[in-house]
Amino acid sequence: MFEANLRRAEAQQRSALLACDSYQIHVDLSGRGADGAPLAEPEKTFVSTSTVRFSAREAGRTHIDLIADRVVEATLDGTPIDPSAFVDHRLGFDVTPGDHELTVTAICRYSRVGTGLHRFVDPADDRVYLYTQFEVPDARRVFACFEQPDLKATFTFSVTAPAHWTVVSNALSVEPSPVSEGVARWDFAPTLRMSTYITALIAGEYHTVTDTYEREAGTLPMSVLCRQSLVEHLDSDRILATTKAGFDVFEDRFGYPYPFDSYDQIFVPEYNMGAMENIGCVTFRDEYLFRSRVTNASLRGRDNTILHELAHMWFGDLVTMTWWDDLWLNESFAEWASHFNQSENDEDPDTAWAEFCNSRKTWAYRQDQLPSTHPIAADMVDLEAVDSNFDGITYAKGASVLRQLVAYVGRDAFLAGVRDYFAAHAFGNTQLSDLLGALEKTSGRDLSGWSAEWLEVAGVNTMRADFDVDDQGRFTRFEVVQSAVAEHPTLRSHRMGIGVYALTDGALTRVKRVDHDITGERTEISELVGAERGDLVLLNDGDLTYTKIRLDPTSAKTVVDNIHLLDNELARALCWGASWDMCRDAEMPARDYVDLVLRGVAVESDLTAVSALLRQAQVAAELYTAPGADRRQVLTTWEQGLARHVRDAAAGSDHQLALTKALATAITSEAGADLLAAWLAGDEVPEGLVIDTDLRWHLVTQLARLGQLSGTDIDTELERDNTSAGRESAAGARSARPTAEAKAAAWELMVADPDIPNETHRQVCGEFWQSGQEKVLAPYASKYLDACLAISRAEGVWAERGLPLQSALMSYGFPIQVADQALVDEVGAWLESNELTDPVRRTVTERRDDAVRALRCQAASRA
Repeated sequence: MFEANLRRAEAQQRSALLACDSYQIHVDLSGRGADGAPLAEPEKTFVSTSTVRFSAREAGRTHIDLIADRVVEATLDGTPIDPSAFVDHRLGFDVTPGDHELTVTAICRYSRVGTGLHRFVDPADDRVYLYTQFEVPDARRVFACFEQPDLKATFTFSVTAPAHWTVVSNALSVEPSPVSEGVARWDFAPTLRMSTYITALIAGEYHTVTDTYEREAGTLPMSVLCRQSLVEHLDSDRILATTKAGFDVFEDRFGYPYPFDSYDQIFVPEYNMGAMENIGCVTFRDEYLFRSRVTNASLRGRDNTILHELAHMWFGDLVTMTWWDDLWLNESFAEWASHFNQSENDEDPDTAWAEFCNSRKTWAYRQDQLPSTHPIAADMVDLEAVDSNFDGITYAKGASVLRQLVAYVGRDAFLAGVRDYFAAHAFGNTQLSDLLGALEKTSGRDLSGWSAEWLEVAGVNTMRADFDVDDQGRFTRFEVVQSAVAEHPTLRSHRMGIGVYALTDGALTRVKRVDHDITGERTEISELVGAERGDLVLLNDGDLTYTKIRLDPTSAKTVVDNIHLLDNELARALCWGASWDMCRDAEMPARDYVDLVLRGVAVESDLTAVSALLRQAQVAAELYTAPGADRRQVLTTWEQGLARHVRDAAAGSDHQLALTKALATAITSEAGADLLAAWLAGDEVPEGLVIDTDLRWHLVTQLARLGQLSGTDIDTELERDNTSAGRESAAGARSARPTAEAKAAAWELMVADPDIPNETHRQVCGEFWQSGQEKVLAPYASKYLDACLAISRAEGVWAERGLPLQSALMSYGFPIQVADQALVDEVGAWLESNELTDPVRRTVTERRDDAVRALRCQAASRA
């Protein structure tokens, strides 16, 4: 059940009635009430006062949103409002035409689930840290507001807090003024107009690194903040360098200088998301401050997240969607823009797009083939629907389609349209038609048909090459065949590259490429007639469009035998993606996919691809092979192949680290378990490999999975790393143990503990289901459905646990490791026979579909 839902129709009615001017918000974090007396629960509650100035176009009844323990006092134009009017998270009132001032003082509650104002006490040093997370509708957990994106206003924040704290908000940082002994007040300047969900408040004993960005528009103050216990891991030089390089590209290409007065980036604990684009006050999960060595893929991934949030300062913050139907105008554009920015700064512009293809696009293809797929421009009827649609369609498919749009209208016309869009709608709200209108003007193209095909219908097309060759191996006929599934039958228009690659001097090299518009079921490619067929025909060469591709038999064999010789990283990404699609669609046996990965992963230069391939091959071996002897054989092949790669990897290389982690995850044999135990003890460690904190916890978790560590052993490990991250890892390791007692304890934490922190809960859920533990896990298949029903009915702890914890249980807790046809049928019957909330029905349906796909692949592996 979604707490305090708001329907789109209600929001439209309210914005038709009201225009919002300004908020003046005071948040008191000193532990005292509005009357100055100590609060009864100062570690759980705080006081908030919100003064809102707005105007009404006519007389009417409306409400302001607030999720709080109680309203202490409220007045409208100086006249008291009875606090009992605060019902179901709304304070209702009547308005007359003209200007009004509403003031609401409330007792609000700190969050422990990462929404609203989250409070965290660091176990490393007992320091307190607070941060806000408001998207989609959680500013109302901190102050009374009109919680919808089109009622923009200016915000003037003031905060009372312990004097030794750091306090940051959307406006330029200020020096505090003393209030009383040990207590101070921070009064920030008014902001420019913004939506409620991108306001922010950060408070606590944060460490701060300051800097400036020099630009034509003037000096921009910048800072990076983190917990005191993570200072040694704060690589602020790279973070700031990435940010400045990002500003250089965006300010130039977007033609609109960053309009706000500062740019702070704060790394915060127990964060549910990767990051959040609060104006000038961006928050990141502090797992991005790497406590141990990581591969270049992780560093590049963090760079991309930094640029994604920076892009939001224009896409989403400067110009904001009117309602959440156009959420993609925020997320798809930021996703596209972050990779575009990296490609502009990289020596090889294909590098960023290969990374996109190897990671984000794979996410999009999976999401688009689930029963829950939806158009990019989705129908968001209420806030519950919005929360369910932060997915691979909104982010990665949307970005992929924008890349196709750039190819369709031309880069220069696209950027010119974007510049006009910002100039016309700065500090306002827009809909899809506003953007398309700007792009039509600069490109001269009618985009109504493009929008109908790409944004307003769901589904992904599949492309195959259909051709004939003569005795000399030259094409006599070449057509591209486009298909779609029956549920989503749209055949789209694509701008696509078609590449021909040949084995030459020990390399698989492109010898010809043509770019062509693909429309309808069949498109003739006359330019290829007479050209040599080569060894590999690659559709979508350059990865300009969003489509699944299939390799013809000769090309597929070339890829399986020679993927390591393909000399273009973006072409390799497409081949890796096509092979994974074929494996998931039961067209390539999982055994062959594992062999393919083992052949190419150790020499793949894109570490993003390496990470993705290792994960995918593990899934293929564990879930896409038939249970029994076949699966054991493939798992053995996978384990032994990885062991060889670890042995041969260059000492201290990124490949060595990535392969080592994959090997630890893959091990099922006694000899392998002995090797992990030796590494944990410091013996037989490969040259150049450092068993640092994070790698050590990974080894501990895998040994726990294998039954080689007791709860006492894990406690001992926690003593070595008694930090919040250590506690989370220890909880995950305990959950992975293959005993009935360990599973019972973990399950209790997953479904019944009211106080478990969100990240700890996610770790416990993520490690609970393990292959090879089917017997001890069997009873939890039905318990999973019971828990999902309790979530839907908001029973027990689920009456208070928010969507992040619900999602972790429903997603990670699904019993796919023990799934057979009987379980699939049981889940299907359960879905049919129960009234469920949309998020519960959607998530369980998606996970059931994953199980159906796994069974289909298992059946194909027997053939």
